[in-house]
Amino acid sequence: MTQTGGFRHEMKYRIDYAQYIELRNRLRVVMQSDIHTGMDGRYLIRSIYFDNYTDKALREKRDGVPVREKFRIRYYNDDFSYLTLEKKIKDNNLCMKVDARITEKECRELLTGRRDWMKEHSSPLVKELYAKMCYQMLRPRVLVSYMREPYIYRVGNVRVTFDSDIRTTMFHRDFLEEKVADIDTRETPQDRILEVKFDAFLPEIIRRLIQVNTLRQTAFSKYEACRRFG
Repeated sequence: MTQTGGFRHEMKYRIDYAQYIELRNRLRVVMQSDIHTGMDGRYLIRSIYFDNYTDKALREKRDGVPVREKFRIRYYNDDFSYLTLEKKIKDNNLCMKVDARITEKECRELLTGRRDWMKEHSSPLVKELYAKMCYQMLRPRVLVSYMREPYIYRVGNVRVTFDSDIRTTMFHRDFLEEKVADIDTRETPQDRILEVKFDAFLPEIIRRLIQVNTLRQTAFSKYEACRRFG
């Protein structure tokens, strides 16, 4: 199990295409593109989110519960050789992620309901999910997909991302497929979600480039947006 640092600040903004182009051009002057991106500076993220039959995670988000958690399985560019189980912990505007590697075989067994192997797993996070699948009745609920364009600034451990093309599997319940059947969730297709994450402080140069004081912060959740369809 890996805890990716302590709690980090997280700010989200919904921006239109013109704002995206302006911000991207500014940030490219001082920030580096993530080394894992493709030729277009982006990569595909797919996340299988867990929730229970009463939609606990969804209700807590909608009700504005200040401290909450979500479990998900994440992979990139449809590559099943690198799968991570993640728990995202939210505490108001702070967030923290705990993750653990799992194999494709383990993932497929989990998704089909065979989970005895989880009890003896070396990762405490896998064991925690097993326990919560038993007593909270957590189950895979939806596959959320989107394109991410990430930028990094090492001072302050800043990560700025533009997320677009957010899609959902709706009522589709098959996961980890070679060909995904999903639909677009966006009301305005060219809109982006701007996310700004940092540790103790946001460097002034990044603050000025983004001009966060002129943007309207949002509590946008990709999981919530995709669950509107089922």
